[in-house]
Amino acid sequence: MRLDRFLVRNDAGTCREIRNLLDCGRVAVDGDIETNGLRKIDRFSKIEVDGTPLQAVEAVYLMLHKPAGYLSATSDPHHPTVIDLIDHPLRNELHLAGRLDRASTGLVLLTNDGRWSKRITEPTKEIAKVYQVTTRDEIAAESIAVFAIGIYFAYEDLTTRPAILEILAPREARVTIHEGRYHQVKRMFHAVGNQVLTLHRDRIGPLALDAGLTPGASRSLTPSEVARFQ
Repeated sequence: MRLDRFLVRNDAGTCREIRNLLDCGRVAVDGDIETNGLRKIDRFSKIEVDGTPLQAVEAVYLMLHKPAGYLSATSDPHHPTVIDLIDHPLRNELHLAGRLDRASTGLVLLTNDGRWSKRITEPTKEIAKVYQVTTRDEIAAESIAVFAIGIYFAYEDLTTRPAILEILAPREARVTIHEGRYHQVKRMFHAVGNQVLTLHRDRIGPLALDAGLTPGASRSLTPSEVARFQ
């Protein structure tokens, strides 16, 4: 939205009065005087007139180390959710930028910035997600090529995009995918005759789970971490 239109909608004055406010340096955006009414702002821009805030919504970006047993949801009548783990005054305004199923663990991102989360979850962005997996049976070397080609999911009538399977031990692997189909990693292993026992997400795009976060703990992202998805 343009700054001048925001001021009109928030009853800061008539169009002529708002031009005068801007020309006289009485409007500030994010702490700096702004004289250009065409300046683009968003819901997280701090807008002040004569020092009085008209808008001051905090943008929240959190990294959570999700433990097993918690739903990737904002509320649920039967199970605890990841929101129950968050200690933040705006926690009820947060949503998830990518989910993990209840049994899975690892990196989850939460925010109240819908445009930012869309950059992460939009399929066309092809953001890489990296998982550590343990399996019931030994992982066949032939599975590497199968994952690289893609696996057909009959329910959705589609073939997954190429994925990278790195075998770390007979029953341990690292998997990198660039989409987020329902239970995708587990279904891919099922397609090659194996079963996933544990699934842990290490990374989303350029952002890795902080090694200092214990299961259930969270922290705010730094400005540079947020900017990696701009």
